[in-house]
Amino acid sequence: MTHRADPPVAERRRPRVLIVDDSAVARAALSRFISGSGRFDLAGALPDAQRALAFLHREPVDFILLDLVMPHQSGIDALPELLKAGAGARVLVVSSSAAEGAAVTMRALALGAADTLVKPSIGAFASRFGETLLARLDLLAAHGDERPLPRRATIMTPPPFDAIAIGASTGGIHALASLLEQVPVTMTQPIFVTQHLPPSFSPYFAAQVGVVARRPSAIAHERRRVVDGEVLIAPGDAHLLATAQADGRVATRLSQAPSPTGNLPSVDPMFTSLAHTYGARLLAIVLTGMGRDGLDGARAVRAAGGTIVVQDRDSSVVWGMPGAVAQAGLADAVLTPREIGAMIAARRMGARG
Repeated sequence: MTHRADPPVAERRRPRVLIVDDSAVARAALSRFISGSGRFDLAGALPDAQRALAFLHREPVDFILLDLVMPHQSGIDALPELLKAGAGARVLVVSSSAAEGAAVTMRALALGAADTLVKPSIGAFASRFGETLLARLDLLAAHGDERPLPRRATIMTPPPFDAIAIGASTGGIHALASLLEQVPVTMTQPIFVTQHLPPSFSPYFAAQVGVVARRPSAIAHERRRVVDGEVLIAPGDAHLLATAQADGRVATRLSQAPSPTGNLPSVDPMFTSLAHTYGARLLAIVLTGMGRDGLDGARAVRAAGGTIVVQDRDSSVVWGMPGAVAQAGLADAVLTPREIGAMIAARRMGARG
C-alpha cells in the first residue's frame, strides 16, 4: 500500500511594499533595499499620489513608503485617501521633512501613519539607512499577525471613576483623537496620557490634544496640581506620576527611573502610580502600540480594583500593547477607540461618578 505524501507547506507570503516618492533617486534606492531584503516584495515604485491611488484600487499591498513633499498633491494631503484605498495597508512616512519635532510629522501620525522615518539627502542612502528602514518594517510586520481575541463587550458602562489614564504608542495619536472626540466636554475627571514620542514632539502633541478634546491640555510638570477636566501629558523625557497631597488634592510628579520595558516615558509607572493614588476609581486604557508597555501597570490597576479597557485588534495599527493586556486576561473590555469614548460618555451620562 502506498501513502501519498502530504503537500508541502506553502511558503509564507512576504509583505508587499509600495513606494510613493517623486524622486527617481529615492525610488531606486528604496526599491533596492526592499527587493534585496529577502523579507519583503516590491509591489511598485510610483512618483505621485494619484498613480499610487490608482495602483491601490487594482492591487493589495501591506505597506506604503510615502514621501510628504511631492508635486500636484502632497503626501500629507493624500494620506487619508491612501489609507482608505490601501484597505489596511500601513503607511511608513519616509521624508526629509519628517524631522524630529516637525509639525507635519505630527499631522501625519494624527492622520493614521504608522511611523515616520527621516529620509537622507540625495546621495546619502547608505546601507545603514536601509537597515533602519527594514527594521521599522520588520517591527510592523511582526505585530501584524496576532490573532484577535473575541470582544468581551461592545459598549459597557464602567464603574464610577475619578480619573482616566491612557497609554499608547505606534498609531496612538490617531486612536487617541478618535477616543477623545466622543468624550463630552462636561466631563470633569482629569485625563492622564502617556504617548511614546520624542521630547520635541510634546508641544505639538499637547496642542493637538487640546483641540480634539475641547478641554485644557498641558505637558505635566513636577508638583503641579491636577485641575478638573484637563488633559495632562507625559513629557517626552520623563514618566508621568501622581501623588495625593495632605489636602486631598492630587499633584503630578515626574521620574526618569529606568522602566522594565526601557520606554521613556513609560505607561507602566504611570498606571502603577495612578492606581496607588486613585485605587478602584481609576479607568486605565491601553491603545495601539508595539511591545508590552502597560502590562505591568495594568496588573497594578487590577490589584487596586480599577477598570481596564484595551483597543481591539482590528482598529489597532499594532496590537502589541493592548494585545499583551488582553491576552493576560486583564481587560474588562476590548473596544475600538470610538467605542471607548462612547463608553466614557455613557458613564458620564449615567450613574453619578
